[in-house]
Amino acid sequence: MLRWRAWGRNDDGSAALEFITVGVILLVPFAYLVIVLGAIQEQSLGAEAAARHIARTIALSTGPESAALAADDVLTAVIDEYGMDAEATDVALSCVPEGAECLTGGATLRVTVTTVVRMPFVPEMLGLDSALAVPLEATSVQKVGRGWGSG
Repeated sequence: MLRWRAWGRNDDGSAALEFITVGVILLVPFAYLVIVLGAIQEQSLGAEAAARHIARTIALSTGPESAALAADDVLTAVIDEYGMDAEATDVALSCVPEGAECLTGGATLRVTVTTVVRMPFVPEMLGLDSALAVPLEATSVQKVGRGWGSG
C-alpha cells in the first residue's frame, strides 16, 4: 500500500509531457486563427484599395475608353499586389442617385468590388473550400470631374 501512495505523488518527467500536450492543443488552433485573420485582412484591404483606386481612376479619366483601360490596369495591379483571386473578384459600377445619368461631368460614381477569401489549408474535396469561404465587399464613391469626356 505504501508503494501506491509514493507512485501517485511522483511527478518526475510529467512537466515536459504536459507542456507538449497542452502546447500543441492550444498552439495549433491559435496559429491557424492568426493565419486566417491575416488572409481576411489582406483581402479586405485589397478590395478596399481596388474600389477606391478604380473610382478615382474613372473619375479622373478623360473618356470612356481611357477609363476602361485604366480601370482594368488598376484592378490587375491590385489583384497582383494583394494576392487576390482574379476569378472571384467582381467590379460593379453605378451612379448615385440611382436614376442619374452615369459617367457624365458632375455625376457621383459608386464602385463596388466583391471578392471571396478562401480559407488556407482547406481541401477542395466535397466542396469544403467553397463552403468555408468568406465573402468580402468594398464600396467607394467618387465625384466625376466636370471635364469628363471632353478629352
